[in-house]
Amino acid sequence: MGLPAFISRLFRRGTPAARTQPAALLPHDEPMMRRAIELARQAASLHEVPVGAVVYETASGRVLGEGFNRREVDHDPAAHAELIAIRAAAATIGDWRLSECTLVVTLEPCPMCAGLIVNARVGRLVFGCRDPKAGATGSLMNLTTDPRLNHRVEPIGGVLEAECSALLKDFFRALRRQK
Repeated sequence: MGLPAFISRLFRRGTPAARTQPAALLPHDEPMMRRAIELARQAASLHEVPVGAVVYETASGRVLGEGFNRREVDHDPAAHAELIAIRAAAATIGDWRLSECTLVVTLEPCPMCAGLIVNARVGRLVFGCRDPKAGATGSLMNLTTDPRLNHRVEPIGGVLEAECSALLKDFFRALRRQK
């Protein structure tokens, strides 16, 4: 990206509504959620909380980054699926701004991940099931739509919700049985 394009992008203004994508599913959202579910299953196979995430180029559907929870494996409290997928996507395109991208994740993002979504300027956010204990895109707070922040993204929740929720319930049920 040349300097004029960078400066134009840096100073682009608009109303909050102009910077927010319409809350409608796009053709790639459901297949990407299915891929995120596969990634969540990989996490579960490593005894990680089964959360998977995919970042894709909204217009083309090209996958730019993927991730699943790796907190236990990596001994890293920040190794959430969203963080891993966003880092991979930024490396793929060579830019930290993901405004032309969609993040698909099986579980509503926590405050850390919602903050990262805002800071990475993610264009669209699609998630599977709500997180009543830590969700920061509607359950506990609405970090991604807070008008005090410099970027907002309206989350689209409930995509393949039953499958995403079942993964988590089954994982925690099995974990309780082991104790």
